[in-house]
Amino acid sequence: MRIRRPVRFRETEGHMRLLSAGSSPNGIQGLLQYFDLVEGCLNMIAAYETQGNFTYDWILRTRVDGYWTGPLDLKAFKTDSYIVPEGSRYGGLNDRLGIGNRSISDVALSRLSLLPNLASAGFNRQYKYPPSGDIAPVASIASPGPLSGAKCRPCAPHCKGECIEKLGPEKWLGWTEWRNGSLELCDGSQPWQEGWEDFFDKVAGKVTADMRLKVKEMTTEVCLQEMKGLKKKAGRWNGPDPIEICNLGSTSK
Repeated sequence: MRIRRPVRFRETEGHMRLLSAGSSPNGIQGLLQYFDLVEGCLNMIAAYETQGNFTYDWILRTRVDGYWTGPLDLKAFKTDSYIVPEGSRYGGLNDRLGIGNRSISDVALSRLSLLPNLASAGFNRQYKYPPSGDIAPVASIASPGPLSGAKCRPCAPHCKGECIEKLGPEKWLGWTEWRNGSLELCDGSQPWQEGWEDFFDKVAGKVTADMRLKVKEMTTEVCLQEMKGLKKKAGRWNGPDPIEICNLGSTSK
């Protein structure tokens, strides 16, 4: 397990040529931070291989906040390709789910260290025409359809039905299934709506609602106990001390 502490990167002329900050809330610096986070996975994988004296045949990378509605098809494991879900390419910056063998994953996850090579090879970012705003949608967890790989939050839908159809999937880099009323959107530009907890509990179900309440009422002592248990389960721990994490949780309530 690795909990990363961000360190600011120097933005070079090559970075400016390669990367577009249009869809990054924190500009090019935000992309560099994300690339470093992704590449950190490789360091952890290599360290674990060395520790166990073995080499992975395949690497499947996903996010702990991702949700998938079904198992992977064996056809997704192609030796000559790096596979990402349809609709989640994000202009090549997919971070939802990626599958590849060891050598291809090595390249796919080396997102920071490969930038100088790409710049020296003459690659430049491409501008779309006509220009458009590329913004990832924020789905309501009450959406009737599958939310595989979607960003979502508990909200009373701000846009659904004909509103979704007018927006059209081409407006966004990543897009979950939206046809036949299966997707409802929140206004992601606004803070979480007041009373979101009640909305969440109603939609998510009793088990998840109970877990939300448990976390809300958790004391620092209980948090510390659970974090220490999590640390013991991790093959390698690269992150802040559990007490630091729990203290952050206490001050944010």
